[in-house]
Amino acid sequence: MQTNHYDIAGASQQILAQLRRVVVGKDQVLIWTLAAILARGHILLEDIPGVGKTTMALSFSKTLGLDCNRVQFTPDVLPSDVTGYSVLQQATGRMVYQPGAVLCNLFLADELNRATSRTQSALLEAMEEGQVTVDGVSHPIPQPFTVIATQNPTGAAGTQLLPDSQMDRFTIRLSMGYPSAQDEVAMVLNRREGDPLHQLKPIVSREVLMAMQQQVADTYVKSSVVRYVVNLIHATRNHPDIQRGASPRATLSVTAMAKSIARIQGRDYVVPEDVQTVFTTTIAHRLQLSPAAEAKGIGAEAVLQDILSSVRPPIAS
Repeated sequence: MQTNHYDIAGASQQILAQLRRVVVGKDQVLIWTLAAILARGHILLEDIPGVGKTTMALSFSKTLGLDCNRVQFTPDVLPSDVTGYSVLQQATGRMVYQPGAVLCNLFLADELNRATSRTQSALLEAMEEGQVTVDGVSHPIPQPFTVIATQNPTGAAGTQLLPDSQMDRFTIRLSMGYPSAQDEVAMVLNRREGDPLHQLKPIVSREVLMAMQQQVADTYVKSSVVRYVVNLIHATRNHPDIQRGASPRATLSVTAMAKSIARIQGRDYVVPEDVQTVFTTTIAHRLQLSPAAEAKGIGAEAVLQDILSSVRPPIAS
């Protein structure tokens, strides 16, 4: 079957223009989030409450025409609330599956790190396999599928660390931060005629988004650029300031994000600069720094910049 080819760069600009009506002054966060969705990835937003994490996620669901479910995670949320459960149908004597909240296109896991580890782990199969298994029966999740999870900074009341296995399944980790004074004024003025979130219209359909995701996946990457990605990842496993480096899953995530950024910029091929652009945002949350590095206050971003400076990119040809 012939796959339609879309102007991803043009569509991205339309999508971002509409999102800016609701999320003011956070262009880079919007671009990263869109890139991760096009790469079929998942996004972790880590920040203090009230800076617009949930609003941004809902804005994406409306703009991309996605069926969105939201769970506000608290310690009493059960795994079955996420994955669904089976109930006995009296008339037939059969067990009937009741879908959980994760069976949607965009799942907003709000304050995920307030949930118990068991409930957090219920997301793992959905994020990695695109399905949930309940009572030994697998149920596919509608496509396209993206998880946008928010978490409060570690140490905030009622929070706990996400398990490493779950952190590795998030393609990128972002922080929105406080708006500037000018952007905060614009945010208030934009609400004079009501919440602009309610005025958003779908820019693309689910079917078009899936075609765009496939187009991103088909983006050409030279073998020399793939080796560059692998060399960068291997450098995280041998750096003196890193106790545990990036996994092979991280290699795939960097490649997918580089493809997505290339398409958003209007190219159908990846260049080393795309890899450099996405590397830190895609890798930083996956690393475990050495105790010595943490004692010195060295952050993951600084270590990754050092790696980018020391690993030579391929020469363009």
